[in-house]
Amino acid sequence: MATDTSTDRLHFTGDEEADRLLVSEPMALLIGFALDQQVTVQKAFSGPLEIVRRLGTLDPYRLADMDPEDLAATFRRVPALHRYPTSMAERVQALARHVVDRYGGDARRVWTDASDGRDLTQRIAALPGFGEMKVRGLTAVLARRLGVRPPGIDEVLATYPTLGDVDSPQALAEYQAKKRAHKAAMRAAKD
Repeated sequence: MATDTSTDRLHFTGDEEADRLLVSEPMALLIGFALDQQVTVQKAFSGPLEIVRRLGTLDPYRLADMDPEDLAATFRRVPALHRYPTSMAERVQALARHVVDRYGGDARRVWTDASDGRDLTQRIAALPGFGEMKVRGLTAVLARRLGVRPPGIDEVLATYPTLGDVDSPQALAEYQAKKRAHKAAMRAAKD
């Protein structure tokens, strides 16, 4: 499956080093999506770089095998890595364990081993803490920004704005505004 290596960063954080890490380290991208809940996109996707700064690695084996309290303490260290640092440390550890158990510690295999678009979305949906919006968002980022194009990918791409539409800081601001409007419309539809 072809992967576009010309993309050297995702414009999610405003920090060049953090944005580049999301492209160069597949586990960083997965962790960023795992953290993308009840915090800003910038905060969530800056988390992987901060984990590297605090622990020296994003290695799934190391994260999976860490003492849970030590990992939680790393997340709680000021400034906290997330609004809910303890629960997000648990989620990241579960994600790392999943990558170790299912993909031999190679996070990239989540998408490189996918046979088609539906298989890709099923693999992403199986990641701990990944609901439908994260599945659609990560699928779009992989397809539109990173050149991951298994057969049938266009059939599973979201029809609403996702992070896959973000190709600049300005596009991030537009995405965040559209996301707020989309969530408001979903809430209104439930009423």
